[in-house]
Amino acid sequence: MTEIRVAVLGASGWMGKVHTMAWATYPHFFAQAPRARVTALVTANPAAVPDLAARAPGARVLTDWQDAVNDPEIDLIDICLPDHLHFPVAKAALLAGKHVYCEKPLADTAAEARSLADLARAKGVISRVGHAFPRNPVHDLARDIIQSGEIGDIRLFKGCQHIDVFGDPSAPFMWRADGALAPTGIVGDTGTHVFSFMAFLVGPVSSLIAENMIVTPRRPQGTGWAEVTNPDATHLLCRFKNGASGVVDFSRVATGRKFRQTYEIYGTKGSLSYDYDQVNRLQFYTNADAEGRRGYRALDVGPEQATYGAFLPLPNLSLGYNETKIIEAYEVARAIQTGQSAWPDFDVGHHICQIVDAVMLSAAERRWVDVAGAEP
Repeated sequence: MTEIRVAVLGASGWMGKVHTMAWATYPHFFAQAPRARVTALVTANPAAVPDLAARAPGARVLTDWQDAVNDPEIDLIDICLPDHLHFPVAKAALLAGKHVYCEKPLADTAAEARSLADLARAKGVISRVGHAFPRNPVHDLARDIIQSGEIGDIRLFKGCQHIDVFGDPSAPFMWRADGALAPTGIVGDTGTHVFSFMAFLVGPVSSLIAENMIVTPRRPQGTGWAEVTNPDATHLLCRFKNGASGVVDFSRVATGRKFRQTYEIYGTKGSLSYDYDQVNRLQFYTNADAEGRRGYRALDVGPEQATYGAFLPLPNLSLGYNETKIIEAYEVARAIQTGQSAWPDFDVGHHICQIVDAVMLSAAERRWVDVAGAEP
């Protein structure tokens, strides 16, 4: 395949714009993948049509996602729609034989995600979930260190992600607080980011206990008020299949935290620590250092990591969020070219949805839950 023809669904939103940029940009950095061309942009907002037409010259602007799914000239459906549409749109695209790249969360339930993963396999197409944060090359470095055994057997993972978009009780209601449009709330939204690090660096989760909270029950909407019907914040403890333990928390009500993302991984021989405020830096500790010389050292990811080197020739010049999306687009295109899926495909998305299911069930029933057992 010399060119991949892409339809971006939800193109007028923030994520749709990021994806459209990524498809146009990745060939500047990754020449070894086939080029992609955005041939259709889908929006439900007629006022956005002129702007979209300027963003992807030559692309058709559609108002119905079904038209893109049914178009035989489109190879890949790129889903940047609200959460409740991910499953039905992805299913329709797979049934039409399209490759599918879907923003997280993959589905509202693990059962839905499992059916998508099975369908993608049966159709022989490439699937990808948009868990972009672990595609920052610094986390490839962390994974290399873990898999090489440098920090030994992992014993404890601590992770968090906090924002304050709803920190102010007077912040207006939006669709992300509506349990009909985003059934799992912060768990499917921000929680899945932390869960993606867990899956990428530590491995599958076997069981957990969680607490979900609605911190502000009502928010202003127009001249009235709307009920918040999904979680604002979550705390959880978990066990991994490899025997490690986990402590995780995330929220959208952390007043003053514009974007806080961290993890700590403790092993029998050393440890790793990451803070998004130093986006391309990993803190590394090893017992192999001599007594009196032990301490955390900063490892600045650099061009020795291939996906970093594609952008920059020197370490610590900083790759940010948009670059991770460019890496994602490249990896999707490369997977289509080779026929080999790249992390995270819909099978990984299914496990992350299993964790979400278990969190929702545990919080509702106030008990430990087996992650696989939470799936209906």
